[in-house]
Amino acid sequence: MRIISITNQKGGCGKTTTAINLAAALSINNKKVLLIDLDPQSHGTLGLNIKADFSIYNVLSKLTPKKAKLQDIIQSVSENFDIAPSSIILSTLEQELAGEIGRESRLCETLGNFKANYDYVLIDCPPNLGILTINAIRASNEIIVPVEASRFSIEGLGQLIDIVSLVRERLEHDASYKVLVTNFDSRLRHSFKLLDRIKTNFKGKLFDTIIHVNVKLKEAQNQGTHVFGFDKYCRGAKDYFSLARELVTQEEKPIITSSEKWIVSKEQTAVSAEKLQEKMEEILKEKMPQLSEIVLSISAPQASQVHVTGDFNGWKISDDTRMEHVNGSWNKKLNLKGGKYRYRFVVDGQWIEDPNNLAKEMNPYGQMDSLLEIG
Repeated sequence: MRIISITNQKGGCGKTTTAINLAAALSINNKKVLLIDLDPQSHGTLGLNIKADFSIYNVLSKLTPKKAKLQDIIQSVSENFDIAPSSIILSTLEQELAGEIGRESRLCETLGNFKANYDYVLIDCPPNLGILTINAIRASNEIIVPVEASRFSIEGLGQLIDIVSLVRERLEHDASYKVLVTNFDSRLRHSFKLLDRIKTNFKGKLFDTIIHVNVKLKEAQNQGTHVFGFDKYCRGAKDYFSLARELVTQEEKPIITSSEKWIVSKEQTAVSAEKLQEKMEEILKEKMPQLSEIVLSISAPQASQVHVTGDFNGWKISDDTRMEHVNGSWNKKLNLKGGKYRYRFVVDGQWIEDPNNLAKEMNPYGQMDSLLEIG
């Protein structure tokens, strides 16, 4: 069970929007998800039209006359998607916990005793760095930090990283964090400048997926549902689906935290390295002749950056997918195995089909993907 906190002390950065729609996207990917609304403002609960007599306060408080277990308050949102709702009375919990020993671990202990078959537990944190947020970080394995492409949002991120470091040192708990760029307006060159700054400052700590500005995300919340229940073909739905796929893909890779130590003798290391080198050479000899070199290109002389993405790279956008600009034309060389591939260009954040390729096919979002077939 992966426990992920979604937190940022700055309001308006898309924290609750990310919590709701990422949970929905993971559930669509056949993952069973529990969203814990730990924000006293209850925007996650209200944004899904959930009404409850009991909330997470009744689980964490020792003073409430209506004590409940976590499994007692959980409500179903949609298939594979459940929520533990919040309420305004949760704001009193920080005062209740102020003088208690181990107050930072109340949520961690609750989840430790929680027996359920969820693949993911997402925690929507309040927009501050108080006891509730520290409880969430202490209970989590991972942290997602939504950040707008704005100066104040970037500079405020340092305070949250300090808290994560403090939890690591004082509570001996190591939770890794990654930054998610949200509310990105691809119409503004200023956005791309700040995006480059974020990439520079948080290299290796940044999701490939970017959440773009999309009015459908707000409209879905006004209707009391997630974006997939409102308009599954909109840009916001595609962005959060891509983010969910990026998280799910990480499950296939072993995660090694800084607290884990592997004790291997020098002799074993040398032998393993030698065998690995031999195996890599064998694979290269076997696979390289099967690859075909192709060049994709598009004319966009006014564009500031262009990417190409598709089935061959998991539809991700990163520095590896950036195309090279030469005299108004953007080019990208690819080495691909034989097969059929869908792809699209991303010109300054706008997704378009290849105007030079007549082979096209409708995608699940009602738009056309260009087709590339290699014999």
